Amino acid sequence: MMHAGTDIVVKTWLELQSALFDHSWDPLLGRFRSSYVYRGSWNKSYDLSTSITRIGPQYEKLEPHILRNFRKYAHATAPQGDTIWNWLALAQHHGLPTRLLDWSYSPYVALHFVTDLLDKYEEDGAVWCVDYVKSKQYLPPALLDAVNEEGASVFTPEILAPVSPTLKKLSSFQKEEFVLFLEPPSLDARIVQQYALFSMMSDVKSELSKWLQQHPELYFRVIIPAELKWEVRDKLDQANITERVLFPGLAGLSQWLKRHYTHTKSS
Repeated sequence: MMHAGTDIVVKTWLELQSALFDHSWDPLLGRFRSSYVYRGSWNKSYDLSTSITRIGPQYEKLEPHILRNFRKYAHATAPQGDTIWNWLALAQHHGLPTRLLDWSYSPYVALHFVTDLLDKYEEDGAVWCVDYVKSKQYLPPALLDAVNEEGASVFTPEILAPVSPTLKKLSSFQKEEFVLFLEPPSLDARIVQQYALFSMMSDVKSELSKWLQQHPELYFRVIIPAELKWEVRDKLDQANITERVLFPGLAGLSQWLKRHYTHTKSS
């Protein structure tokens, strides 16, 4: 069942499962293997703008300077493989404004981020679902060849760096904008537990949600009404999709306990 470029408004937990999983059957493999990645937002009206766009005007000119200084001062914790893509992943992971967006292969991880803020339960949330396999068709030939030679559907820094060693090179392949998905190295347990990857546009000024509207066959959204959030949250907790698991360490444990023991549900 496909819902390309549309919003699916669910009313029940079972409808939510159907919306998130019915597209995962792969007839060639005879297995349930989704070609989608997922991103959750507590507010359905949020677009897919990146953190770097929020630092002010002319952010596109500041991007290389921000990254250069990050590399300069973070040299003691340099990632394995001294490529711009490893540095970019590390920077995003630690909260630096970048052109990257966080995604997960897990729809349940996406649902966690729809329902993790208890003070936002009056807002309808959304899960963006993007077909990362189909999105390859819009890659420039050099990048498509590089990822296909690895038999992959997403890039790693090791695949991307030889063919595109810089951000400037990435934008030079073609005039048309494109998106690619980048699997980061296992920087820490959080990356692993969240089944995480990043999206990246070829131009820092490009916005993925606007690009997707031009390619509606690549995505759909699942809308989670405010009144369903509590049930989703409780069932995610029962399924062990919590801060304690997704953010390993004492900070995640504390976030989970704080939320678990906060009773703000209205009668």
